[in-house]
Amino acid sequence: MAQISTKEQVLRALLDAQECISGNELARRLGVSRSAVWKAIEQLRGEGYPVEAATNRGYWLAGSADILSVAEIEHYRRPGAIGTPIELHSQINSTNNRAKELAAQGAAHGTLVLAEQQTLGRGRFGRAFYSPEGSGVYMSFILRPQLAADRAVLITSMSAVAVARAMERVADVQASIKWVNDVYLGPKKACGILCEAGLDFESGQMQYVVVGIGVNVGFMDFPEELADKATSISNACGKRVLRSRFTAELINEMNALYPQLESGAFMEESRRRSNVIGREIEVLRGEERYPATAVDIDNAGSLVIRTGEGEVRTLHSGEISVRFR
Repeated sequence: MAQISTKEQVLRALLDAQECISGNELARRLGVSRSAVWKAIEQLRGEGYPVEAATNRGYWLAGSADILSVAEIEHYRRPGAIGTPIELHSQINSTNNRAKELAAQGAAHGTLVLAEQQTLGRGRFGRAFYSPEGSGVYMSFILRPQLAADRAVLITSMSAVAVARAMERVADVQASIKWVNDVYLGPKKACGILCEAGLDFESGQMQYVVVGIGVNVGFMDFPEELADKATSISNACGKRVLRSRFTAELINEMNALYPQLESGAFMEESRRRSNVIGREIEVLRGEERYPATAVDIDNAGSLVIRTGEGEVRTLHSGEISVRFR
């Protein structure tokens, strides 16, 4: 992972400071020159951080800026294995692609790849995922659970609950989950999750899981084909939500839920948040399509349905379509 820049170190010091902090003190703490501190301050201002200064007093942050920053994320997150270290990119083809590369190279459990923008973001079944710059959070966690491959859907369920909780922590919204990998605010989608695993075929255990999460956070104008289907946290609550703050809260919730992965204790909340249980749905499996009723979600994260002929089936994978209006 890249070394933390002087700019990030200065930002972290300003975030942690309870009052003004002088250039001399910043230089002393960071082991750099006054000139390096001044240059870092100018870089932060150029990115939009409201850094103020006063003679004989020093520097302070006069407000916040909606910029993805490792320093800000670390400021708001609580200790935990998930979400460290962080590799932050201004642009990348896909955070999942990069995370799989790192996982294959032995990257530690909890490593997070984060990006301002994806050029080849994708969802399930290879679909493109709308990933514009400056308004969303696109991230991939590398996890190394001791879990059999046939229980992998629990990781998606856990992640969806974590996203829903984080959304509600940063904004006055109510989040629901569309089985198995979408988080909704009202009738519109605000988050998609794509999990990809590396398997040990001899043991049937997963060597690693990459949890890709794309969240619409800031105010967004969606393309015409998405405008009636998609929303963002800021659009839904009417107030600007900071992406670094949201990312930190999501990391906190992932750390809180991960110890429950083996027991699946979070499935009770997953069912409670479900926006499909009790609804008429269409099941999509390859070329096959048929109507059904969503009856329940079991403790393994699978969807229990009843077909039009009255047959009860359990879906371990696949996709469903629901009309929310």
